[in-house]
Amino acid sequence: MGDASMVWRTRNEGLFLRIGAFLTEHRLSPDPEHYRLAYAILHDLSGEPAREAVRLTKDGARLGREELEALVAKATTAADAAVPHWQDGQADAMPDQQVQDLVAATQAQVDGVADIVRTMRRDNNGFGRDLARSAAEIGSVPPSAFDRLSNITGGMIARVQEAERRLARATDETEELRLKLSEAHAIARRDPLTGLPNRLALSEALAARDDAVYCLALCDVDRFKRINDQHGHGVGDRVLSMIGHALADHCAGHLVTRYGGEEFAVLLKGLNVAEAARLLDRARAAIAARRLRNRETDEPIGAVTFSVGVTTIRPDETTDTATERADKLLYTAKAQGRDRVCAR
Repeated sequence: MGDASMVWRTRNEGLFLRIGAFLTEHRLSPDPEHYRLAYAILHDLSGEPAREAVRLTKDGARLGREELEALVAKATTAADAAVPHWQDGQADAMPDQQVQDLVAATQAQVDGVADIVRTMRRDNNGFGRDLARSAAEIGSVPPSAFDRLSNITGGMIARVQEAERRLARATDETEELRLKLSEAHAIARRDPLTGLPNRLALSEALAARDDAVYCLALCDVDRFKRINDQHGHGVGDRVLSMIGHALADHCAGHLVTRYGGEEFAVLLKGLNVAEAARLLDRARAAIAARRLRNRETDEPIGAVTFSVGVTTIRPDETTDTATERADKLLYTAKAQGRDRVCAR
C-alpha cells in the first residue's frame, strides 16, 4: 500500500470511529440520516460545529435533537461556503479532473459507509443471538421470578431484529449506490457520440504508462466543417462515429480516443515511430477509399480524409511536451495538403 493510500485510510478510519462513537454516545440508531448528521458535525474537527459539540458535551451531557440540528445547519453552511457552486448551464464546464476527483471521493465515502454498515450488522446479529439464548435460559426459570426481566429482554430482542432489518435495507441501498458510482466512473471516461474512450481516459493512460515504447498520434478530419454545412450535423456525427470505429479496428490493441470535436488521439504501445506511422497511414488510406452517402437524401458525401501527426513519447519528457509536438506535426500535415501522416 502506498503512502497516499495509508494516509487516506488512517484519516478516514479515524472519522468512521468518531462517527460510531458519536452515534453510540447520543443513543442514535445507525440510520443514514443519523450518519449524515454525525458526519456533518465531525468531518472537520477544527470547524465551529465540532468545537460547539465539544462545548455542549464537556460535562457528559447528551445533545438534544434541536442542538444536533443547529450544529448540522452550521456544518452545512460552512461546507457550502467551501465548495464552488456551478451556475445553470455550466455543468459541462466542470474540468475533467474535478469530475474524476468528485467521483473518487464519493466512491471512497460509500465504501466506508458500506464497511461500517456490514460491521454493525454482523455485531447486531451476534448480539441478537446472545439475547435470544439468554431469553431461552430465563424462560426455564419460574415465571414469578423473572416475568418482568423476560418482558424487557423480549423487547430488546424485537428492537435488535428491527435494527437488523433496517441495516439489511441500508446495506442493499449502499451496494446499489456503489454499483451506480462504478457505472458513473466508466461513463465519465466514455465519449457519448462514438462510444470510444475520451480525453480523460487518454490522460489516465498516459499517466499510467510503463517503461515500454509509446507513440502518440493526433488525427484531425479534413474539412469537416464543410460536411456539417452541406449535410447537417447529424451526418457529421455519423461520419465522426464511422472514422472513430474504423481507427479502432485498424489500431486494435492500442488506445483510440475521441480527443474532442473532429479530432482523435491514439496511444500506441510497443511500436517505434516508423511502425506507428505505417499503421496510421494504412488506416488513413482505408478510410479515404470509402465513398460515403447521406442516407436520408442519398446525396454523395464523397471521400472523407484525415491528417495525422505522430511522435514518440520520450522517457525524459512530460506528456504535454509530446502532445504539443504531435499537434505541430498534425498542422504540418495540414499545411502540406492534408490526407497524410507526418511523424517524428
